[in-house]
Amino acid sequence: MSRRILIDARLYGLENAGLGRYTMNLVDELAKLDQQNEYSVLLRKKYFNELKLPRNWQKVEADFRHYSLAEQLKLPKMIKGLKPDLVHFPHFNVPLNYQGRFVVTIHDLLMHWQKGKTATTLPIYKYFLKRAGYKTVFKKAISAEAIITPSQTVKEEILDYYKINPARVAVIYEGIDKSQFAKTDKEKLFEKYKIQLPYFIYTGNAYPHKNLERAIEAFVKLNKNGLRAYFYIASARNVFTKRTEKAILEKKAGDFVKILGFVPDDEISWLYKYAAGFLYPSLSEGFGLPGLEAVAAGTITLASRIPVFKEIYQESVIYFDPLSTESIKEALERVLVMKTEERTNLINKSGQFIKKYSWRKMAKETLQVYNVATKNGRR
Repeated sequence: MSRRILIDARLYGLENAGLGRYTMNLVDELAKLDQQNEYSVLLRKKYFNELKLPRNWQKVEADFRHYSLAEQLKLPKMIKGLKPDLVHFPHFNVPLNYQGRFVVTIHDLLMHWQKGKTATTLPIYKYFLKRAGYKTVFKKAISAEAIITPSQTVKEEILDYYKINPARVAVIYEGIDKSQFAKTDKEKLFEKYKIQLPYFIYTGNAYPHKNLERAIEAFVKLNKNGLRAYFYIASARNVFTKRTEKAILEKKAGDFVKILGFVPDDEISWLYKYAAGFLYPSLSEGFGLPGLEAVAAGTITLASRIPVFKEIYQESVIYFDPLSTESIKEALERVLVMKTEERTNLINKSGQFIKKYSWRKMAKETLQVYNVATKNGRR
């Protein structure tokens, strides 16, 4: 029996970082996979005209910014008018007065644990108002028929915090984009970003939990101890990257640590490939997609020894203690002195391991959640 499913895809697009990539692949893979159900997809204006979808998909322009008043007031009315059997919110931002049946993807509980002035750019009174709003909206989100998480680690965090029925939470791993490398000129690419060898790279935002300051300190130690290596941070410019730039100056690391700004996917793949390694010093994540993408591009990932990375990467990466700059430095040194044969074997082994992560598989498992949620109601 055909069902009417609505996906709130207003976060579609790589400008929305990991949330955008997840939403893009969810929509794109479901469009290839499911010809039976009828879909409505809510899109911001930018992608409304760009996106081409099959005949059983209806595009609806919903140019409401996420976390906005319009999202809370206008979005529920729009959804009600479309009369879906089920709505999928790919993020926790579920309108408080939405009364229909829905599933939600909870990517992490970072804002539950990350508190205080270092976690915000807002005046303190606005920060506390925002935090109160976040907790209220999040409580609405976990009332869903089903909750999807990208890892067992996030599922366990939700169950510890909210004490809900574990059967309502489905762990569905994300996938890796397998787009072909665009043709590039290595010399021009290196000239564009002023790349020097050997180097390590990080991609993502510069939020405090990404732990970039300790990574910078590790490079200071590394370069003082006789091994020369560079660290390039591919992160869009914002308040947090400015803080990181300040840290680079304060630690006198400017000769070997650089912020590249935003780097497009086709170029970042090559910067991964030519790097000594991808450094992922984060203290908390929901999944850890960049580390898998770096491996897929042909380099080594060096990752924090935290539960979610141990779950997702298993033995395919080099681990370090993210709270110890000495441990980070030792991991960097290990890669720099690694023999060619050992490096090749690790990259090949890791490349085979990551094949288990597939956006197509993610979409199939998500469709199963839809089917159960619409057939049986709350589990």
